[in-house]
Amino acid sequence: MKLSFMTLGCPEWDLETICTNGRAYGFDGVDFRGYLNTLDITRLPEFTSGIADTRRRLDAVGLQVSGISSSIAVCDRGKFSDNLEEAKRTIELAKSLGCDVVRVFGGGDANLISRAELVKVGAECVRHILDLDGAADIHWLLETHDIWVKSKDCRLMLDPIPDEEFGILWDMGHTCRIGGEAPQDFWENVLGRVGYTHVKDAVFAPDHPLAMADGWRYVLPGSGQLALGDCLDVLNRSSYIGWLLFEHEKRWHTNLPDPEVAFPAFVRWANTIMEGGGYGIVHA
Repeated sequence: MKLSFMTLGCPEWDLETICTNGRAYGFDGVDFRGYLNTLDITRLPEFTSGIADTRRRLDAVGLQVSGISSSIAVCDRGKFSDNLEEAKRTIELAKSLGCDVVRVFGGGDANLISRAELVKVGAECVRHILDLDGAADIHWLLETHDIWVKSKDCRLMLDPIPDEEFGILWDMGHTCRIGGEAPQDFWENVLGRVGYTHVKDAVFAPDHPLAMADGWRYVLPGSGQLALGDCLDVLNRSSYIGWLLFEHEKRWHTNLPDPEVAFPAFVRWANTIMEGGGYGIVHA
């Protein structure tokens, strides 16, 4: 498995720092979810007029762009036009960066619209995205997020879209903490259509000042209570050789450890657990 980090975890890093630290810490790739003060990178000069230089600098240090984390929410009917426009910009960006993974959200409000209707909205949106020029060269992956965390709900989205270009981004923290599912059950229920992973750990500490609304708080991987090791075992048994991405939500949770601390800690944890479990480690 290859190791990547998301820029969500280093919102103050410029491109030079991303390149220097990312490779120095032992990562193989970077996933762009915002850059400095801007969340939508498809409108920034570093990813438009200056994209060739950005690609050159990443290539020079051996960092691959593992994914682009978009804000597309396919089940939100009100965002249909915006979704397609963002998808068009993202396709062009992904091609320029040599990236073949784009994260999308499900979104939508199941309190206002039935889940069955949300699935219809989402499937229609995904179909229109897949029909765009260049879209077939990309894997459009629905993250286990918001109301699309449980495998039975993800399966509702997968069934009407059997295309291999559409699949699941498995946020292990969400399915363990929010979905409450055993990793093997989740994998089997989504038919093995996982094309990318997010890793984060947490502990249940409702009295802690940094606890989220549900009583959990994020901690460094391996120091929490989530079944991350079991998740990696499932990936290993299934011969998954894709990306293992550390989603450190520093942009949203400013009290989390700085990336200079959290990122090397993730690499050490990932190397230790993969070496101990006999995983195929393909990063340098």
